[in-house]
Formats: sequence, C-alpha cells, structure tokens
Amino acid sequence: MSAVRRDLLDAIAAKLAAGAARRVGVDGVDGAGKTIFADELAVALRGFGRPAVRVSLDGFHNPRHVRYRRGRSSPEGFWLDSYDYASFRRHVLSPFEAGGSRRYRRAIRDVSTDRAVDSEVEHAPPEAVLVVDGIFLHRDELSDCWDFSVFLAVPFEVTFERMSQRDGCPLDPEDSANRRYLRGQQIYLDACAPESRADLVIDNTDPASPHVVSASVVPGRRW
Repeated sequence: MSAVRRDLLDAIAAKLAAGAARRVGVDGVDGAGKTIFADELAVALRGFGRPAVRVSLDGFHNPRHVRYRRGRSSPEGFWLDSYDYASFRRHVLSPFEAGGSRRYRRAIRDVSTDRAVDSEVEHAPPEAVLVVDGIFLHRDELSDCWDFSVFLAVPFEVTFERMSQRDGCPLDPEDSANRRYLRGQQIYLDACAPESRADLVIDNTDPASPHVVSASVVPGRRW
C-alpha cells in the first residue's frame, strides 16, 4: 500500500475511532474499488482500537427472477431490482443502529448460484463499527442509515477497464453488452446525486494516490 493511501485511510479511521459512528458506507460505481477500500478501512479502524465488522451489499441480491423481471438488458431493472433492501436493513443495518442487538447476518443469497444462504447469526461487540461496501448505498432507502459515508469517484472509462480485466466485460462503457449496468448506474447518479449525500468524496482513479474531492463533515479540517 502506498504511503498516500495509508495516510488517508488512517486519517479517516482515526476520526471514526474517536467518534460515535456505528454504520459506515463505502459507495461508488462498479469497479470503483469499494471492496478493497472498505477492507482496508476496517483494518485501519482495528489499528485504532475499534472492532470492525465487514459486510457487502452483494450478499443481499434479490433472486434472479426478480433481478431480471424487467428484462435481462434493462437498466431500470438493474437500478430497481438488484438488491433486497428490506432484508439488508433487517439483518445488517438495524442491528447496528443505536440500541440495536448487534446480532447480524453477512449474506442471504449467493448471486452466482442464485441460492439462498443460511449464514449464521453473528454477534458484534457494542463498540464495533459496521463497514459496508456496495453500489447504490446513497439511494433513498439507505441514505439515512449511515453515520458516515464515503463515495469513491472514478470515471466509467476507468471502471470498465478494471471490470474488463476482472470480469471479462467489454472494455468500452458504451458497448451494448454494458448498457444495463452503465445506464442503470447513471440513473442512480442522476436520481440520488450520491456525491452530494456522502460525507467524504474521494477520487480513487489512481488507487495508489487517492485524494479527497469534497468533505461535508468537519468543515475546514483536512483529511
């Protein structure tokens, strides 16, 4: 990990560890680097003495027949039908709210097999910080759930290049095979303006040199 990246993660973790944040969201479009960033933030939090629980929204996909009920190429379907937000709130977000049980589940479905997952109920300590990664985390159903949130800003040209290497999708964002995902995420960006809802917007175009674009928390203080 580069020194620039480590310093930024440590700065965020230090502020979170010293505060009362219970639920932290790491948002961004597909390929923005959310999972790695959230993993590293959790490690940094533990380094500052706060237990951290990692959960991904990807463990809460809807069944395939729901995800594709508007058609397999539908951008609206990707935006509206990908995730079971009610289950995510019940099994993950509600347990970590003030006075919550801290009894949570990490997943309810394996998206690759489309099978329900009977994951065990785990119990987090009272001082634990939940760190969630996922797309669409600042949509209306979830935006009020975060005590602190990050949006990783990365151009689609860069994210689709990453996903081409990772998943084998076409390199060109405008390729017809990418339409469902590109347009679906553009609907989200237009409808919810997640950069305006996030506490911290980070340009993660170069993962070795991420930098803060805007911060709506602690005005006037540097990250």
